[in-house]
Parts: sequence; structure tokens; C-alpha cells
Amino acid sequence: MDDDAVFRALADASRRQLLDRLHERNGQTLNALCEDLDMSRQAVAKHLAILEEANLISSEKHGREKLHFINAVPINGIAERWINKFEQRHLNALSALKKALEGEDGQ
Repeated sequence: MDDDAVFRALADASRRQLLDRLHERNGQTLNALCEDLDMSRQAVAKHLAILEEANLISSEKHGREKLHFINAVPINGIAERWINKFEQRHLNALSALKKALEGEDGQ
């Protein structure tokens, strides 16, 4: 997984909005994703291409339509690698506090 490509893709608010739309309803066409957006169809297609290059979405042809699907694996990988490790210190501190308080209560 290319973390840099994922971070670059996620850095843009329009691409995050497209991911949110796919999260709400997976398997949408380009036209469906363009609804109610202040972007041209070409701009949305360009954002989708960047998301696909970062492996954040995939697409499948169904007849004449091309459906777009979210791929949560890269986002989960980033959460595991970059976010969860920072939370571990807080969890350890809470665990130590709990043990200390329980030790005091048991005396």
C-alpha cells in the first residue's frame, strides 16, 4: 500500500466528500455521484481517478454503466499504522491509573 498516495487523495475535501457518498451508498455511477455537487462531471471523474489510483475505490462495468465502490482497506491500514499507535499510550496510561486506583482501594 502506498501511504503517500492515500494521504494525497484524502487531502482534498472534494475527494473526501465522494468517499462519504460512496460510504452512504456503495456502487454509484459517475452521474449519481455528480448529483448536487458544484463540480463538473470531468472534475468528479478526475477525483475518482485519483481515488482509484490510491486504491481507495474500485470500479466495475455493468453493461453501459461503470459503478464505483469504496475500498476501506487502505484507510484501515492507515488507522492501524498511524492512528492506533498514538492511542496506545493513552490506553496504557488509563490502564496504569486504573491499576493504581484499584491498588489504593484494596489497601
